[in-house]
Amino acid sequence: MSDSYRTLAGHGEAAFEVRGSEFLGHTRPVDSVAAAESFVDQVRSEYDDATHNVPAYRVRESDGAAQSAAQRSSGQRPRDGTPSDGMLREYSSDDGEPSGSAGKPMLNVLQGRDLENVVVVVTRYYGGTNLGIGGLVRAYSQSVNDAVAAAGVVEEVPHEQVGVVTEYDDSGTVRGILESTGVEFEAEYGEQVRFDVRVPVAESAALRDRLRSATSGRVELSE
Repeated sequence: MSDSYRTLAGHGEAAFEVRGSEFLGHTRPVDSVAAAESFVDQVRSEYDDATHNVPAYRVRESDGAAQSAAQRSSGQRPRDGTPSDGMLREYSSDDGEPSGSAGKPMLNVLQGRDLENVVVVVTRYYGGTNLGIGGLVRAYSQSVNDAVAAAGVVEEVPHEQVGVVTEYDDSGTVRGILESTGVEFEAEYGEQVRFDVRVPVAESAALRDRLRSATSGRVELSE
């Protein structure tokens, strides 16, 4: 995926009550299906006394990463994907609510707002009064919209992780290049120096070429 996309600026939470039932929306940006599923599990664990914890997410990632995530879930979480430069993985579940009343409306909100790399979980504490299918659709949709509004929406460009390993003699040169390009990175100093770099996909090839040239090919680059 080389074009920009809409995602969340950060975490978002929102709460409201309908006829005694309390709805809590939780959302955050993620960069993989594994991260999305981890967040779903985290919310379910934190709110394990709730009546329902309903999840939905849309995550675009490479075909290989998407396949690995699907294998990790043992096929128990079906997703539909649309091939592009990466696979768009979409998932929702009603978590015990009437079919089509919760997860799908939540996913529809994410689709309608054209959000990617986003996960949302809506927690419901049942208040004793049935809301009906229409009432549930409205409540779960509002929870997502309110949580998204709390998080904020931003335009993002795709990034990738690049591992850079070098000897100490070249580490100053490598660090200078990374700092001059403004990419995000973390350095780990051991027997060699390793830089974990987060770089926009569109700039990755040029950065790799620059690092190789500046070190006469001595630098080791990995995904």
